[in-house]
Amino acid sequence: MHLATPENAEAIDLKPLESVTIRILEDGSHTGHRAGLIEASLPPGSGGPPQHIHREHDEMFFVVSGTLRFISGDEQIDVPAGKLVTAPIGTPHTFANPDLTKPATMLCTVTPDRFVNYFRELGALATSGEQLSPNAIVEVMSHYATEVYQP
Repeated sequence: MHLATPENAEAIDLKPLESVTIRILEDGSHTGHRAGLIEASLPPGSGGPPQHIHREHDEMFFVVSGTLRFISGDEQIDVPAGKLVTAPIGTPHTFANPDLTKPATMLCTVTPDRFVNYFRELGALATSGEQLSPNAIVEVMSHYATEVYQP
């Protein structure tokens, strides 16, 4: 068994990316690499990544606090705390915090765990001083069988 706490979770600060904070609660090392779990905190009014499609992993997003806007293709839904959104392989999606006054937090599972390293790679870019431009984010996505959605 493994217990993840705020003290032992791996924190990734994506300050250049609208002050988004990521905590890796499970990197897959305790699940045989079948699943990973991250916590993401988005400040008020912040956007997420470009709408994208994963080719090798599923994601589930559980909104812990605030409200997050999820977009899939042309569909948009505001999801309050206590609700779950599932994005199976091949489903276009992105998210944002539309509330201009309150932060929002979500838990995100990735199965298998490989996509956890996407966040680590973004964090390494952020701390290196490189700008997390849309092109840089798309490049990192491509390392993890993920591509920008082209309708």
